[in-house]
Amino acid sequence: MASLDDLLVLALKTMPEKPPDDAPQPSKKRYSEQLSQVIANAFAEELRERGMREARPAPPGEVGLSGAERRLAGGIGAKKVDVTWATEESGLLLALSVKTISFRDVRSGNFQKNLTNRRGDMLIEAVTLHRRFPYAVLGGFLFLDWEAQSDNTEGRESTFQNAHHRLRMFTGRYDPAGRDEQWERLYLLALDANQFRPRLLMNEVGRPLEEITLASAFDELVLLVAERNFDFYDAVEGKVHRVTDRARRRTTQAGEITLEEDGPSLDDVLLDDDMTEPPGDA
Repeated sequence: MASLDDLLVLALKTMPEKPPDDAPQPSKKRYSEQLSQVIANAFAEELRERGMREARPAPPGEVGLSGAERRLAGGIGAKKVDVTWATEESGLLLALSVKTISFRDVRSGNFQKNLTNRRGDMLIEAVTLHRRFPYAVLGGFLFLDWEAQSDNTEGRESTFQNAHHRLRMFTGRYDPAGRDEQWERLYLLALDANQFRPRLLMNEVGRPLEEITLASAFDELVLLVAERNFDFYDAVEGKVHRVTDRARRRTTQAGEITLEEDGPSLDDVLLDDDMTEPPGDA
């Protein structure tokens, strides 16, 4: 199976050529929407590979009739979410938001003009989802154009560096009772989405000197989902597994995960114990 980083690079190669910064606004808007969709599709495919079969968006017929992105009822109104994993028994478990800033402001020559707006969009999204689903794990991914790392001047830092400053107090929600506007994890990515050799650089917000991979970020998100839903799921090697399989998982000396088909599950054993009648008085 290809890594998520490789999967995204392959997806980016399907993108049309990026319009110039002075192109008409509808053309730039269309490109940004296509970019967000390509990224969301790659993210959702990765979640399904990691055991979250119901993750959307998905190809038609794979998850529901259309497989389209979900529109969720939130605490302050309904909200379309780019990538989701939700089940009938638990509701929303994981939501990923994809935001992009791909074009320079023609007047200023930098990428910072829309940074405040993107931050506002992400904070509202976190509030409306967390108020209705406080245990949901939210992961935010803000993609900036590759050149946003070098649009600094003598009087200001680059947009990429400024984004770290402006977002760092809104990441790291470890407690389901934490601030609604905070994300469990926010990630900042510099993206060169050219069709021939796409490039990607990624940090967790607030840690600009620590480059990470998409795969490691998804490993962490999977672990958070399992911690929030320990009665139902375990995280094993970056994948989600039902707790009902816990007693059948064994680690060999080689470190490989195997499943034992025979014997009752741990849940079956506990259920039998709960249903056993206590002995009567003699």
